[in-house]
Amino acid sequence: MLSEQKYASIGTKKHSGHLVWTPVWMAFLESKNAYYLFSAGAAGKVKRVRNYADIQVAPCTVSGKITGPAAQATAWLEGDADIGEAAYKALRAKYGWQMAILDFFSKLSGNYKKRQLIGFSLSNPDHHKTAETQ
Repeated sequence: MLSEQKYASIGTKKHSGHLVWTPVWMAFLESKNAYYLFSAGAAGKVKRVRNYADIQVAPCTVSGKITGPAAQATAWLEGDADIGEAAYKALRAKYGWQMAILDFFSKLSGNYKKRQLIGFSLSNPDHHKTAETQ
């Protein structure tokens, strides 16, 4: 199950149609039946999700090597403060001290408020497709 994976790689679509795979931390928010991750607000994956909601998600190693089949998903940029608070709580519960250290340095550098939450839901949790690294 994807929620049990420590790391996942999301494949976001470029204008050319090719996927850009990026390893991320993500946590499942049961109340929304969706997964959430965060990124720098100006990151490429944020821009690509803004342009193309269809993404792929696959389990991966910490370095981003895909270790299993990819699933189709629909992503969005989350703007709701209450959902954001719940998503960060889920991320902190999953990643513990690692997330605490990341938050600390992000706040110290002034980048914390520049983060963008990305939510995604699996299109069909039972339907998986082999990940293609294009």
